Amino acid sequence: MKILKFRCFLYSNLLFLSLFIPNPALSKTNSRRNYLFNSAEKSNFKDTLRYPPFINNQFENQTTEINYNLALNQNLDQSRNIEILADKQFQEENVIYAEGNVIVTYKGGILKADSLVFDKINETVNASGNIKLILENQVFNLEKLNFNFKTKRGTFFKVKGLIRTNNLIEDLELTSNVSQGIKSTLHDIKKNKVLYTPDGVNNWIFSTKELKVDNDQWFAKKATFTNDLLETNQVRFEINSLRIIPKGDLLKIRSSLSYLIFEDKLPIPFWFGNRTLNKSKDGSFLDFTSKWYLGLDEVDRDGYFLGRPLKPINIVNDFVLNLEPQFLIQRSLQGYTKSFVKKSDSITADKVRSDLSFSDYFGLNSNLKGKINDWDLNIDNKLYSFDFDKFINAYRFKIDLSKEIEFLNSQWNKSFYGVYRDRIWNGSIGESEIYFGYGSKLEKNNTWDVDGIQKNERLKLGIGKFRGEALNNKNLVDSYKASIYYSLGQKFPLVVEESENKFVDRSFNYIYEPVKQGIYLDTKLAALYSMYENGNHQKYFGFGVGPEFVFGEFKKRYFDYTKISFMPFYRVKSGDSIFKFDQVADKFTLDLVLDQQLYGPILLRSNATLNLDGASKDYGEFINSRISLNWKKRSFEFGIFYQPHNQSGGINISLYGFE
Repeated sequence: MKILKFRCFLYSNLLFLSLFIPNPALSKTNSRRNYLFNSAEKSNFKDTLRYPPFINNQFENQTTEINYNLALNQNLDQSRNIEILADKQFQEENVIYAEGNVIVTYKGGILKADSLVFDKINETVNASGNIKLILENQVFNLEKLNFNFKTKRGTFFKVKGLIRTNNLIEDLELTSNVSQGIKSTLHDIKKNKVLYTPDGVNNWIFSTKELKVDNDQWFAKKATFTNDLLETNQVRFEINSLRIIPKGDLLKIRSSLSYLIFEDKLPIPFWFGNRTLNKSKDGSFLDFTSKWYLGLDEVDRDGYFLGRPLKPINIVNDFVLNLEPQFLIQRSLQGYTKSFVKKSDSITADKVRSDLSFSDYFGLNSNLKGKINDWDLNIDNKLYSFDFDKFINAYRFKIDLSKEIEFLNSQWNKSFYGVYRDRIWNGSIGESEIYFGYGSKLEKNNTWDVDGIQKNERLKLGIGKFRGEALNNKNLVDSYKASIYYSLGQKFPLVVEESENKFVDRSFNYIYEPVKQGIYLDTKLAALYSMYENGNHQKYFGFGVGPEFVFGEFKKRYFDYTKISFMPFYRVKSGDSIFKFDQVADKFTLDLVLDQQLYGPILLRSNATLNLDGASKDYGEFINSRISLNWKKRSFEFGIFYQPHNQSGGINISLYGFE
């Protein structure tokens, strides 16, 4: 058996042979004890085939009839190192038959079936009838399987599995004690009730009609994955022409055009593409890129545009390049652009209306991801026109190199970054940019509960060199900057009606967990200190407190859920930045949130920040805002949003995880 170390639930397709395929690494070790002996070793064989305690607990009424003359080929047996238990076993010539409550064990893995046939000469294995494969936390059902060890070809029929990606890498190594795995996994794949997992989607139901293997490569014409463990067809992924290629400690996955399907009615095409997965991947595996989408950007693209993500490209050393050509619809129709400064003007000058060339109709987004040792590299590029004369104004660039580290007994994110023309929205100051910058950040985020009080904490330290627009004029200025930021948010329950049962069943059609109805008091403390190389510095201490009201169960057809919150926030500030992009300008603000169920799954979400700083020219204006209309179900949320403050919008899709 070839043990591969991956962190990817799709590798579950490879699990079915883990009980049978020899591991080259094992065959090189000293001889291991065989669990099927010849007749001369009958006394030892009786002890070996005695049921372990955990199996006796689950199958205490099961009887075993063993033919002690059964023996596999010695070399083959040592490389397999398997144990077969059944109600009845017998051998005809070179074929071994096991019938009735067949249990095959291998290094912690359990295979159950109604019958199993092993041909020692042709080296083929066939199993059928109520097949269940258990590897610690992973559970799979299938109708039948066949495999030829000589040709390394086989087929699995009507496969269905419950994949737990958080434990998958450890479970695949098959090194733990059998009794630890069987207790937690002898249950049905289909659930009657589930529990929401806020850390992401880590459990998936996988199915395919036929899964083929050919010399360590795996194929499925169509494979289905869903995070909806209640199997109500709310959402599923259909991946076409799935091909899985093991390569050392990596897993290469290829597919053709696939679909994200909502409610069995709305298919959204996307490229799952060519991907390389390894141990660094977390459980949030099935992200997707839609084949086409419509976006809105009034600032850099002059309005509506059409994006078309292409199939991901695997580059050297498993770096993946994603390209997204864009057609700027509104710019091409109106015949002019207001996204660029005049050619002879400074880069900080006001944008002006200018005529178009054909190359202005198109834009491009690109993203390059990969690993350098244990660091994650991410490079984003944006191009808002293919007119070479506009390149300086039309190009944006951002690079980030990061990894998780242990520091002061906590997990931190350490990163190095570089930016060119990075847009930043800064409250009442409006749109500003970092024209050039590089530096390093160290950041940690913690969330925890104490006696029902929800707490979240953020600490960030950074140092870098920046060029940006000056605070009080349009000149570009350069400076080093060092800063430290800390915030602590708390939610105190005042009057709460909370269900003791956190599980949800099919009656919870719209929400992933019972609503915590009641009245809460939200508080926030924040502090910032920044200093610059010319002696400038700015600092503030901020505090806020406000109520939050949550009513309704979100189970009825209309107006059964309302959430309203108000958070006044005041900053005591001194000093100024030399830049416009990071100046703390709004001393007193009010954050507003309103979520309202309208009808069925239709949910209105809105949030905004109102400027209450009497010294500001934008007093009484909304300086940040977002409104969305969402289709919300238990296992997913699909919404269309618009942000008036920066005239942008788009589509947002979220998936929710369960166990």
